[in-house]
Amino acid sequence: MSELLRGGQFLVKETKCEDVFTPEDFSEEQNMMKEAVMEFNDREIIAHRERFEAKDYALTEEVMKKAGELGFLGVAVPEAYNGLGMGFVSTLLTCDYISSGTGSFSTAFGAHTGIGTMPITLYGNEEQKQKYVPKLATGEWMGAYCLTEPGAGSDANSGKTTAELSSDGKTYKINGQKMWISNAGFCNIMIVFARIEDDKNITGFIVEYDKANPNGVTLGEEEHKLGIRASSTRQVFFNDTVVPVENMLSTRGNGFKIAMNALNVGRIKLAGACLDSQRRILTYAVKYANERKQFKTPISDFGAIKVKLAEMTTNAYVGESATYRAAKNIEDRIAIREADGNSHQEAELKGVEEYAIECSILKVAVSEDVQACADEGIQIFGGMGFSEETPMESAWRDARIARIYEGTNEINRMLSVGMLVKKAMKGHVDLLGPATAVANELLGIPSFDTPDYSELFSEEKQIINKLKKTFLMVAGAAVQKYGPDLEDHQQLLIAASDILIEIYMAESAILRTEKNAKRFGEEAQSVQIAMSKLYLYHAVDIIEEKGKESIISFAEGDEQRMMLMGLKRFTKYANYPDIVDLRNEIAEKVKAENKYCF
Repeated sequence: MSELLRGGQFLVKETKCEDVFTPEDFSEEQNMMKEAVMEFNDREIIAHRERFEAKDYALTEEVMKKAGELGFLGVAVPEAYNGLGMGFVSTLLTCDYISSGTGSFSTAFGAHTGIGTMPITLYGNEEQKQKYVPKLATGEWMGAYCLTEPGAGSDANSGKTTAELSSDGKTYKINGQKMWISNAGFCNIMIVFARIEDDKNITGFIVEYDKANPNGVTLGEEEHKLGIRASSTRQVFFNDTVVPVENMLSTRGNGFKIAMNALNVGRIKLAGACLDSQRRILTYAVKYANERKQFKTPISDFGAIKVKLAEMTTNAYVGESATYRAAKNIEDRIAIREADGNSHQEAELKGVEEYAIECSILKVAVSEDVQACADEGIQIFGGMGFSEETPMESAWRDARIARIYEGTNEINRMLSVGMLVKKAMKGHVDLLGPATAVANELLGIPSFDTPDYSELFSEEKQIINKLKKTFLMVAGAAVQKYGPDLEDHQQLLIAASDILIEIYMAESAILRTEKNAKRFGEEAQSVQIAMSKLYLYHAVDIIEEKGKESIISFAEGDEQRMMLMGLKRFTKYANYPDIVDLRNEIAEKVKAENKYCF
């Protein structure tokens, strides 16, 4: 295996297909875990869909306890604290396959295992970990995370909740209000962020909550929400809540950092949580389309429906490819750090932080794909899709939150490019060299040779390289023009991030398929090849549009003309794929299998 790329380096360094991890690489242990989680999901969650939709909060809590008894809440927790101590890929896999039954359980699971438990695992001292993590890992106690306030959403560090040290220096008094707190109705422990005096940054605290002895903690009524209806979501009020000083998490003023790092992990897990939802929606849709007859023909035979089935399947396959690629990079980076003598805490923190750009990319891409998938699912079901009798309408409502929590998609788009520029400034990713090379290439005479494209994906990989040049051309010129003020130009950042997202997603699918075609033969991968080509075709279109929008908005005259010519050169195919053919091949495969089958 060649050297492990750092976060963001996919843009400037070539990744070989042998170096990406794919779902086809799951170990025997991982496949057994996957089967166990799927069986649990079918038995405990999907079988009770109506109760979840009827806001049965007690059921959510009960199923969470069962998940704890089976070890699913402790997959990522080290064995020393009653967890299973499995790697990052296994953690993601559990999250993926347990999340598709209902968004209500998925949210409770994600909030508990991620932002409820992980801050203590990663930032707690030994005493705090021994005291709290085993109870959280086994589901004896449930966790919640109190960051958002009425006036502090995306600007998380602007919270008004205060923590005041007592005169004897033994306790803090917490006062303030938090909102949208998942699991608030049944949690025993809250990670609460508050400001001490006039500190620039907030501080994290571990606050125990006992209904019988609330210690100044009161809960608002359950929120009435569009989706995730049986996920307990309440406001939490703190009125002179007394917390011992030893319950401060990490150090004073480190809360903002804890919050941001918890969100990085939360983002890739949220992408994972949207994957099996897409597989299941597609499976429901294709089964219905195969059975439903109009004009004496199954509607799955109609071209208009095939388009939908093909695009839904493709997005699920691509999202899966990119998410597991990044998860394994994180797992490998953690292993490298542990081998270098870092503690498990430090290794995991730094390992995830390294790939924060990829985590943001995945959060945006997969959350938008699951919404599109549910939307098309309703359309395939027609009028029935709009009815509560079919699983489509709840899937659509549940999907909507994914673009909001763990940082809105707008924030994540801007973050992905902002973090990349910061990494370049620190010298962690060399963007300047490649960007200068692209600028020089634009001044040169293009080659008119026709390369040999006989090998699988040879043209597609060349296109990916040219799309990377497009990003470097556009982002490089924007950075040059605006420097540190680039972050004030949000529309440009968002356009640049769309280019970045499409490159990562398209490349991940191509690398996965290429790796598997070498292993199992091209014939066996013909549908996967079709999906990779179809996705890339759309990616090129999006990148051309976003590139043009950026160039004509910040460049003028000769510079604009030259960059537009470069854009044309970088988004050009020598041989266009037959899109109708590709879609038909993909749709016929899922029709024949009557399910998502990759």
